[in-house]
Amino acid sequence: MRSKTIFRIAGGALVLTAATVFATDRWVTASTRKQLYSDTQHIPHNKVGLLLGTTKFLKGGWINYYYQYRIDAAVALFQAGKIDFILISGDNGTEHYNEPETMQADLIARGVPKEKIFLDYAGFRTLDSILRCKEVFGENSITIISQPFHNQRALFIANHKEVAAIGFNARDVNRYGGLRTQAREKLARVKMLLDLAFDKQAKFYGEKIKIQ
Repeated sequence: MRSKTIFRIAGGALVLTAATVFATDRWVTASTRKQLYSDTQHIPHNKVGLLLGTTKFLKGGWINYYYQYRIDAAVALFQAGKIDFILISGDNGTEHYNEPETMQADLIARGVPKEKIFLDYAGFRTLDSILRCKEVFGENSITIISQPFHNQRALFIANHKEVAAIGFNARDVNRYGGLRTQAREKLARVKMLLDLAFDKQAKFYGEKIKIQ
């Protein structure tokens, strides 16, 4: 009897967890759909494009296509005149790992002037990037640049933090190549809801920086 009870409890917990993940995923996707754009012709203009950071290379030295396609998207948006500045928000947690400066170098190599690029070295998480964009850089109306699934989560956060945001979709990675990332994203959305519910703050804030 005890074993049956344990299995029933475990089964119920599993079903509840799966239902929570599914419902959260649908909520985030549906509530941000109208804020997403995939072409430069129709997306409205914003002063700042918030480029969300990621690593350039995967284990083994292969290029990370999530990275490459975000660079492509930021360049396309800037060249189309739909943003005036690019704020790169990423992880600079160690001396030898610096997402913002790596992305900045590649943007400059693609023709974006250095004076049009600002760096946020403390964008450790998407929540941090959104909060710091508002509180540190003073920007309340932005265009977020990342893959569609990431943009959805970032927009959901922005909507709940009183940031007027739209998302520009970088090209996605093929389903097979991004399967693990997509699975992690489902869980990340549940964690995001908990962070919002408990009013989680960015790890660091610091002095104000004006983008101009």
